[in-house]
Amino acid sequence: MSIEKILRRYRPNVGVMLFNCDAQVWIGRRVGGFADIDPVFGEGPDQWRWQMPQGGIDEGEDIETAARRELKEETGVSSATIIAVTPGWLAYDFPPAYKKKHWKGQRQKWAAMQFDGPTSEVVLDADEHQEFDDWRWAELEEVTDLIVPFKRHVYAEIVSAFTPLRDFMRRQK
Repeated sequence: MSIEKILRRYRPNVGVMLFNCDAQVWIGRRVGGFADIDPVFGEGPDQWRWQMPQGGIDEGEDIETAARRELKEETGVSSATIIAVTPGWLAYDFPPAYKKKHWKGQRQKWAAMQFDGPTSEVVLDADEHQEFDDWRWAELEEVTDLIVPFKRHVYAEIVSAFTPLRDFMRRQK
């Protein structure tokens, strides 16, 4: 099977790693989590419910536009500067109990962005499809353990990719 055929089975998606002035990253607690899909995805009320903003790329939309739109829809944030975008696609498979149309999983590009506004700009119910019910700033190394297991390898890759950027940001303070 060609790589093009394989890629077509994965929904195009964008993720946003939003850094604050202390080079911490924004994470939100998903409304409902994944326990409704499969009990293995959470024993406690907060287990594996934390993630960074992400969502589908609309037809004809470029990565930067999709990243800005998803960030605004899910967090209310519009005051952010794109610093870097991952060069290739990172993919994960959906668990068997999770059906998302005909997709096998998602392929993602990730945008690292610098938050330029006040924290009052964060409004979790800014969009009619609220994704998160709480949020906080976290250390980059925390996010891999907080994400649902089927996305964990992607988070490990983006943490590795953006750690030098985080370190550079901290040295500039």
